[in-house]
Amino acid sequence: MSKTESPVSPVMKKISEMDTSSAVAVAGHPIHAMSVHFPIALVIATLGCDVFYWWSGDEFWLRASVWSAGFAFCLGVLAGMAGTAELLLVRGIRSRAASWTHAIAAMMLLSIAGMNWGLRLVDPDAVLPLGLALSALASVFTGLAGWHGGKLILHHGVGIMVSDQE
Repeated sequence: MSKTESPVSPVMKKISEMDTSSAVAVAGHPIHAMSVHFPIALVIATLGCDVFYWWSGDEFWLRASVWSAGFAFCLGVLAGMAGTAELLLVRGIRSRAASWTHAIAAMMLLSIAGMNWGLRLVDPDAVLPLGLALSALASVFTGLAGWHGGKLILHHGVGIMVSDQE
């Protein structure tokens, strides 16, 4: 059998045009990509806590939502710091429109998550309806930021280590 050259993937071709590998990584693994999972899960968990509180009236869900919203915000800020460093340090990431769309959606998400947490700390009775609305809005922005983050990885190869080995 002879070895034939396979056609070059359009994603790999785009990656090779401008470096998009991670500048903020541990053992080649991008910190931003590793750190976004908990804030995403906690934003959705806060919405779940609000829905359960609305449905049951059990104050346990109020307490759970304060913790969930707080950790979503704090861990989101840490993930955002790593993402911002990537955006500023890597020219290939900075040059893509999806990077900026992702960054703007993520900053909006952090603003909403921070407001949601602050509301719960200051006035727990305002969870219904304002806290529930903020949780729903945060979940929408989680989806929007996640969509564009996934687009950066899958369509633009951001953070992917490309090896010459087959």
